[in-house]
Amino acid sequence: MPEEASLEGTPTWIVASVCSVIVVISLVFERALHRLGKALEHRRRETLYEALLKLKEELMLLGFVSLLLVVFQDVIREVCIDESLMERWLPCRGASPAARHRGIIFSIFRDGGAGARRMLGGMPARATVQARPTIFMSQGEVPLLSLHALEQIHIFIFVLAITHVVLSAVTVLLGLLQMRKWMHWENAIQEEGDSAPKMIIRVQKIKFIQDWCKGHEKVALVIIWMRSFFKQFYGSVSNDDYVAMRLGFVMEHIRGHPKFNFYDYMIKALEKDFKRVVGIKWYHWIFVMIFLLFNVSGWHSNFWISLIPLALLLLIGAKLEHIINKLAYEVATKHFAADEEGNVDMVVRPSDELFWFQSPRLVLVLIHFILFQNAFEFAYFFWTLAKFGFSSCMMDGPGYSMSRIIICVVVEVLCSYSTLPLYAIVTHMGSSFKSAVFADDVAEHIRGWADGARRRNRVAGAGLVGLGVAAAAAEPSEEGTSCSSRMPEGSQPTTELA
Repeated sequence: MPEEASLEGTPTWIVASVCSVIVVISLVFERALHRLGKALEHRRRETLYEALLKLKEELMLLGFVSLLLVVFQDVIREVCIDESLMERWLPCRGASPAARHRGIIFSIFRDGGAGARRMLGGMPARATVQARPTIFMSQGEVPLLSLHALEQIHIFIFVLAITHVVLSAVTVLLGLLQMRKWMHWENAIQEEGDSAPKMIIRVQKIKFIQDWCKGHEKVALVIIWMRSFFKQFYGSVSNDDYVAMRLGFVMEHIRGHPKFNFYDYMIKALEKDFKRVVGIKWYHWIFVMIFLLFNVSGWHSNFWISLIPLALLLLIGAKLEHIINKLAYEVATKHFAADEEGNVDMVVRPSDELFWFQSPRLVLVLIHFILFQNAFEFAYFFWTLAKFGFSSCMMDGPGYSMSRIIICVVVEVLCSYSTLPLYAIVTHMGSSFKSAVFADDVAEHIRGWADGARRRNRVAGAGLVGLGVAAAAAEPSEEGTSCSSRMPEGSQPTTELA
């Protein structure tokens, strides 16, 4: 079979056509991302726009890695090692090192011809096939990494990055869909128009508190953790949980404005966290290197490593549920939420001490690692299936492969519908709030308070000249309704406490 033609012998119309297709596809993808960014800016979704910029950074990193693999492939291919070193830490057993490398090099020629050419930007395949293996075998050496193996690594890194971005986006979107029912709970609270004292009395009566008032101190710590563990599988956040934790957040950070839209704040905060989740951190790549190192035949490392995200996810879910239970217990130990003078006592007291190492941010770091590792399992499975087949030794057996996929699906579903909603609300039970998300709402409320103060000053000034009574009689209801929800703590009208 004649040797394949190089670029020198390729018709120009073929070169131009292929390059045109590649450029057009790249431009369409780039303009689609640009239009998406403009749409997010137009809708004032700054956090999602920042996540899109983070995605572009990851794609740029991916392109840089691909470029390095192409540029240095000749250098890597020139490196030779002793043949005896190839007998250790093999992902598949059976073939000798020399035969295996010859098989990798010749596997690209399905028709058995010796003149085919394979290029990633390197030398002709004839030289690779005929010259290099002879030199390596005569000296008792083998190449460190073949051209075909470099190509497979190249494809795997690309599949891993794309899979992580897609699965992270799917997880967050499914979590947001699961939390849409919270919007109805928030709307119901807004329509009720309850003041803080009335809301506190309601919180004391709800099932969230009553369940934990009954014999909580007599229950062993193990039983409490068991209840927290199993609750994450059904109704991880109930209406009562939402009402109680919403009130705790409002009274801790924006006391005096009980009508604050807690749901919108949570969604904005979650969108901001999505910007962190969509990226790949440096320590994630360390995990990939460790996995590739221990992916030895007979160790079944693929299966054991797939258990790590499941175990972490169950532990995080139990911890977040335990925080809810602990907050409920603190409420249950209080006799009254408001004393006789009408001063409001904290119902749910947010604190960083509720979290591991007093750091709510650590939960997001662990969820990020879980999503990446789960994406890694998916990417490795489909990459192996496409490049080697289901019966390959790289699959580690049908039983282990199917078990890994089932575990990955369970992790994806549980994280989307339970753990992520739990994180979205429980993480705000810390001692601080995200000021970047909070800024818009604070500015709006400050403007409202300032307008109300100016109106009251104008009414008071008019009263000094005998017009106060007329002004008060003209707009009694508007002033009462517009200012009562913005009055500071302890300044609510007495009728609100009735």
